[in-house]
Amino acid sequence: MNKAASSGGATPAAAPAAAAAPATASASSAAGGTPVVCKDGTTSPHGGRGACSGHGGINKSAGAGGGGAAPATAPAAAATAGAAAAAPAAASTQKYVPPAQPAPGGGAGQVWVNTSSKVYHCPGDQWYGKTKQGEYMTEAAAKASGARPDHNKPCS
Repeated sequence: MNKAASSGGATPAAAPAAAAAPATASASSAAGGTPVVCKDGTTSPHGGRGACSGHGGINKSAGAGGGGAAPATAPAAAATAGAAAAAPAAASTQKYVPPAQPAPGGGAGQVWVNTSSKVYHCPGDQWYGKTKQGEYMTEAAAKASGARPDHNKPCS
């Protein structure tokens, strides 16, 4: 973070923030976010809601000046090739999307029990056979093991 830019006048603070933006931009674009400059001169690795909360909000005039420095990001991107290895860690915080095909097994009278959340899903449900962890069993066995139906709606 560029905390040194918070002291001083508006012109000296804008120059260090703009100089720091290209290096931050290349590291953050590898992680999938667009960096922004906060009103107090610090930078946030991602834009969007809450990016500069506690820092006075996003400095929108500094964001417009950062667009002209795009050619300087190419050499910085080569220097931060190690930041690309950190990208999978950022992807792990995204929402889980079920696979297209359910797990093999199941069938008539079987429900899919998500073993980590203790919630079971009925045939035809979006998550039937598709959660990260789970197993097929009868609805009665699922209830006996302490699982509850998804959205508290038992299978019919």
